Amino acid sequence: MRRRDRELEAGSAAHYEDPAYYEATYSRRAEDVAFYVDWARRAGGSVLELGCGNGRITLPLARAGVAVTGLDLSRPMLADLRSRLRREPEDVRRRVTLVHGDMRKKALGTRFRSVFCPFNAFLHLYERTDVERALARVAEHLLPRGRFVFDVSIPEPEELARKPEKPHRVAPFNYPGVGKVRYAERFDYDKLRQVLFVNMEFQPTSGAAPFVTPLAHRQFHPRELEALLHYNGFAIETQIGDFSGPPTHETSGLVLVCRKR
Repeated sequence: MRRRDRELEAGSAAHYEDPAYYEATYSRRAEDVAFYVDWARRAGGSVLELGCGNGRITLPLARAGVAVTGLDLSRPMLADLRSRLRREPEDVRRRVTLVHGDMRKKALGTRFRSVFCPFNAFLHLYERTDVERALARVAEHLLPRGRFVFDVSIPEPEELARKPEKPHRVAPFNYPGVGKVRYAERFDYDKLRQVLFVNMEFQPTSGAAPFVTPLAHRQFHPRELEALLHYNGFAIETQIGDFSGPPTHETSGLVLVCRKR
């Protein structure tokens, strides 16, 4: 049995324990929502969304008439999504099925036209075996002509080279339920594991105790991703850079549309 890595466990969970902060931080992110909704409409059929969180993409899919099953490991995010669903019209609620589980393990016994894994959820697959198990579950859940669509950030050398002792600060902002906070990030890249650890540091201006939220993202280089997909039975059909068109040398993120080989 593999020894538990509590550092990685914390880095994969802590950022999703406060849905109100998550919502406030990413509510303006719209390009990926528009992309996945458009893809689901054109592809037709139902969608399995891996890492559905508190519904930033799930709810727009359902509102667009798409039947979507959302899978997530975070109970706080799923609870928040259930609360949001109660405020939706009945026809939207009927289109959404929520499941608590691990994308590496959960077998639903159902196949879908599309399997989505949006907004860097794939970067929480830290080991090769994690990737293999997750892709095996994706393959089980895809219809014969279905597609696996996911997006990831591309490793940035200047970000990976930052010194962990040097904080990177931004202007103070309001943290939901806390008030105004000073904010800084510290980056620590583990070269051997290819994991970027980010400590998000919050200092309330009210004088309340500071707190830290860790985040851990595996860094996959594009050719490495291509090899992992290939040797796990997938072929990349289309690559899009930053949801806008073909990738270029300035692309900071990739959207991959894959089919089973």
